[in-house]
Amino acid sequence: MGQTPPPPAGNIEEMPRNILFVVYPEVSLLDLAGPQTVFWAASRYAHERGLAGYRCHTASVAGGAVPSAEGTMMHVESLETFDLRLVDTVVVPGSPKIIDVAQHSATLIAWLHDAPARVRRVASVCTGAFLLGFAGLLDGKRATTHWAMRDRFHQLFPSVDLDADAIFVQQQQLWTSAGVTTGIDLALAMVEADYGHEVALNTAKELAVYMKRPGAQPQLSEMLITQSRQVPVFESLHMWIVQNLSRAELSVEQLADYVGMSPRNFARVYKQKTGRTPAKGVELFRLEAARRALQDQNRAIDQIAHECGFGSEERMRVTFQRHFGLSPSEYRLQVNR
Repeated sequence: MGQTPPPPAGNIEEMPRNILFVVYPEVSLLDLAGPQTVFWAASRYAHERGLAGYRCHTASVAGGAVPSAEGTMMHVESLETFDLRLVDTVVVPGSPKIIDVAQHSATLIAWLHDAPARVRRVASVCTGAFLLGFAGLLDGKRATTHWAMRDRFHQLFPSVDLDADAIFVQQQQLWTSAGVTTGIDLALAMVEADYGHEVALNTAKELAVYMKRPGAQPQLSEMLITQSRQVPVFESLHMWIVQNLSRAELSVEQLADYVGMSPRNFARVYKQKTGRTPAKGVELFRLEAARRALQDQNRAIDQIAHECGFGSEERMRVTFQRHFGLSPSEYRLQVNR
């Protein structure tokens, strides 16, 4: 291993876990810095428990100066200086120009192809999954990447089982995460797997982030999706819907009255602006609220059904089956596994 600092002082019985971040020109800085900061912060809490923690390294094929997509210049080591037998985890950040990057990264892709045989796990952040895909590491496996690139990913890697909704996916020794900040969720999940819930929880608290968003949580919230469709006329309505989901009935007449429109005109304009009927919109908000509530394993499913306005546990079960092919209890098991 090249230029490795000494292990931390104190009563540490094991060697630190070396995390090798692989970068290249036009790499996304947050894809890199987010997970790095998680491992850095987690090390302090690991040390307090007599555990070795992590040691982060950053390297590129040739080493030297590497410009990020945001314009920050990094000076990194060469991959040749690392003995992969001493590396625990390889992390590949993404890039907004990942297709162009891949076309000029034959050496890096070949290096990634051989990495899993020599390290404990390999991970990607955001579009870094494309480099794992080009290296053949994801064939026949489940993976995820940034939602905006899912169609391109499908075209290039049809043999990969792409979960376009998940924020991160673990498939044996391969981990993939979705867009940008989900690299933080992925790193927290790794910390929890390595050193337990308490170390990961304290790390999340220090960074003021969730501990931890389940991997199966959707990348985009329904509120964010409706906002992105540029329908400001309905923004206050959507907030009102979210605040009143416990009502078993949110009729077209009620919604139309809130925005001061006739029911017929409201239904027409709403479908035109959002791409869905008012009833479908309400249903999707109910589903999103229920999905969040199901992450709390102590809450009863029938209680969640009533709080989210489904009226009954059976009606919520039918709705979940239609949308996800899972019952609420099966969905809860999936997001909390």
